[in-house]
Amino acid sequence: MEKVIAKSRWYRLLPIAFITYSLAYLDRANFGFGAASGMAKDLDITPGMSSLLGSLFFLGYFFFQVPGAVYAEKKSAKFLIFWSLILWGGLAMATGIISNVNLLIIIRFMLGVVESAVMPSMLLFLSRWFTKAERSQANTFLILGNPATILWMSVLSGYLVQAVGWRWMFILEGLPAIIWAFFWWRLVDNTPEDAKWLTSSEKEALVNQLQREQQAIKPVKNYAEAFKSRIVILLSLQYALWSIGVYGFVMWLPSILNAAPNMTIVKTGWLSSIPYVLAIIGMLSASYLSDKTQNRKSFVWPFLLVGAIAFYGSYLIGADHFWISFILLIIAGGAMYAPYGPFFAIIPELLPKNVAGGAMALINSFGALGSFIGSYIVGYLNGSTGGFGSSYLFMAGSLLLSAVITLIALNKPASIPADVPITIN
Repeated sequence: MEKVIAKSRWYRLLPIAFITYSLAYLDRANFGFGAASGMAKDLDITPGMSSLLGSLFFLGYFFFQVPGAVYAEKKSAKFLIFWSLILWGGLAMATGIISNVNLLIIIRFMLGVVESAVMPSMLLFLSRWFTKAERSQANTFLILGNPATILWMSVLSGYLVQAVGWRWMFILEGLPAIIWAFFWWRLVDNTPEDAKWLTSSEKEALVNQLQREQQAIKPVKNYAEAFKSRIVILLSLQYALWSIGVYGFVMWLPSILNAAPNMTIVKTGWLSSIPYVLAIIGMLSASYLSDKTQNRKSFVWPFLLVGAIAFYGSYLIGADHFWISFILLIIAGGAMYAPYGPFFAIIPELLPKNVAGGAMALINSFGALGSFIGSYIVGYLNGSTGGFGSSYLFMAGSLLLSAVITLIALNKPASIPADVPITIN
């Protein structure tokens, strides 16, 4: 059967998914460069307000995840993402135009609202096109848009800020999302049945395989039942704690590096990109091995534990040993990103498609809440203590708890029938 299912899905859909999520990540993560390059001074933003602005995105992201994902599940992921691209590109460009902090507060919150449904909608979209044996790798190619974007964005943003200032950085980096929206609309189909580029036999093979996988999953009546399930509650808490570490790191790494002696914004850009090289290698390796072994748990918690140890090591080393601390931050960044593909393959394999999209959105919304907490508290700790040791310790503790909860959540099959061919131990 695997030979019949069209391999063209990989090169037709995954580059599109990758570019779309890359643009979303570009327009949320470049705020860290704006904050590190004179934006605060020009707009008279205090350290506390800077932390709030950096984290407000995730508050908007938190509240609108589930409604957006439900719309994508019931109506059209294609339509939702099309308009999201246009709106978030416009809001990102507006960040470089306004001069009022109150307007900036609104823009950062609305950017989170507009982007909130993109991640669960894209995961839901891919679950309709890729089978259980392929899903971790498919998810990884989507989420690679995160570290890959930060890698090149860190370098590009550093040069743009130096060449044209932070305002034009936001404007030039927001425009591509609007242009890409029309490519997205032209290139994607909601389901395999809609695709003119698949033959009838290829459509039938893929749809039949996906239906067989659904038949092996215990039915769940509605969203309320899914949201109250043990696995969804625990994974929501796990992902919130995990995201504290990830976004505390992503949002404030440029500021951490820029505070080093003899550092320029261009050097900051180059150094900020290095952890994401390791992240890409880790993500590709973990997703491949997870799909090959059909084991999810063993490719999630160990990486989170390594990230916790690396942050704790940076705390112990202190600011006097910059390069040793930086190497540990590289390890922490790579380790935090590696498990994304296996992690987001778990829910579609445990819950049926009528509730899987909403469940992934709920988990991702708690991740956004963790991102809000992480980006705000890390920024607050950095500003109030005048150093980075406290924030390293905070992120280490969050990742350690996340690793422990992963072991608890995936300790047993979580109410699925014994004959389901899923390995999570």
